[in-house]
Amino acid sequence: MGPLRVMLEVPLIFNRQAMALSQRQILSLQQKLSPQQIQMIKLLELPTVQLEQRIKQEIEENIALEEDERLKEDEEPKEISVDEYLREDDTPSYKSRLNHFSRDDNQRPVYLTEGRSLQEYLVEQLGYRNLSEREMRLAVYLVGSIDEDGYLRRDLESVADDIAFTIGLEASVEELERLLGIIHELEPAGIGARNLQECLLLQLKQQPETTAARRLARTILTHHFDEFVKKHYERLMSRLQVDEDAFREAIAEIKHLSPKPGNLYTEGGTNTTPYIIPDFILDYQDGHFQLSLNSYNVPDVKINRRYVDMMRDLVQADGKVREEDREALQFVKQKIDSAKWFISAIKQRHDTLMRTMQTILDYQQEYFRTGDRSKLRPMILKDIADRTGLDVSTISRVVNSKYVQTQFGIILLKSLFSEAMQTASGEEVSSYEIKTLLQRSIDEEDKRHPLTDEALMNMLNDRGYCIARRTVAKYREMLGIPVARLRKQL
Repeated sequence: MGPLRVMLEVPLIFNRQAMALSQRQILSLQQKLSPQQIQMIKLLELPTVQLEQRIKQEIEENIALEEDERLKEDEEPKEISVDEYLREDDTPSYKSRLNHFSRDDNQRPVYLTEGRSLQEYLVEQLGYRNLSEREMRLAVYLVGSIDEDGYLRRDLESVADDIAFTIGLEASVEELERLLGIIHELEPAGIGARNLQECLLLQLKQQPETTAARRLARTILTHHFDEFVKKHYERLMSRLQVDEDAFREAIAEIKHLSPKPGNLYTEGGTNTTPYIIPDFILDYQDGHFQLSLNSYNVPDVKINRRYVDMMRDLVQADGKVREEDREALQFVKQKIDSAKWFISAIKQRHDTLMRTMQTILDYQQEYFRTGDRSKLRPMILKDIADRTGLDVSTISRVVNSKYVQTQFGIILLKSLFSEAMQTASGEEVSSYEIKTLLQRSIDEEDKRHPLTDEALMNMLNDRGYCIARRTVAKYREMLGIPVARLRKQL
């Protein structure tokens, strides 16, 4: 935090009765952060990928800062004897190359293309429809309003207002509704739906109703969608007067449909798989840990010596500066000071991250040896703050969005922190141990009669874990597991 500043305030107080002004002194303490401290906090929060971008941005903005391109000691090129190049190779030429082509084959270049996007694919299909120029412009605008997952989440009135402002066409909701019906007929099936029910019905509509299961599925989605979502299966079978086998076949037809039709088109789609670059690398060999900060692609920076020499040249031998050089000297000095502070902040970030991660490693050695989450000790931010001597807010910024690469996978640091729970014997265990048991119990339950939160609570209490039903519900939601009614299957 910033330094404490003592401020002396002398407010003017107006006395209504005496009709005069009086003064008095008030002593107050204020805690403020300097701009450098604020930037240091922001640097501490950045993961490795964003740190690389931040350093490159600082290099572009500060002329006195440059990338250090000197080779590290471990990256020095190995010396190669010149004799190895001069020595004639005895290997026959036919063994050093592959020839899978005949003289008649033509070498054609391979062109890499990104492919069409979903919107481009839909516009191409609209070109085969018999639409006027006005209808085509409106339909293309509707296609552009469709999200990546294939839904149109804006109401048609808002779309009509946007069309009037952007392309200057007056369109009614009825006209847009008719064009949206044409879009609903395009591929992939279900595209342009405004909700899940409409999406599933559009996909069923493009399938022939040749079986009783599909006809029943259409009836369920059309007239009993709420009961289907809430999994009131017994009530539905009673209302529809069907047996369990027929109902199961209808549910299977619905499960074959896609809730996100936009994901069915992958030709020009973007790859949304997240790539995680770890901030720490932890190696474990022969019973010893080796922790390092991942600095791959993070450039090393240094002060540009040219501007240091320039500042020295602007100062005369007697230490004075000419009046015409004073402004230039002040500018260069400001940039050099900013560069020095930035380099110092990067080093301080490195030391703080390594200090915190080493403390976490010492605290959770059993877990990092085996990767067994049940070995995790109860740990909160204050535990690490007390051992490092840093503030709790600093520890929170260090572990936020940071990952460590281990021999059993890449782990989010924030996931290592858990609250302590007490067993019936008085032993403290991590909440992760209870979550593991909870997940295992739900995975092994009878899906026709799933366990309620109260039943799960009783099961955990029988094993010696003193836990309330509301805590079971909280852990179940943290694991992304729905309530018992929604886990029910036929």
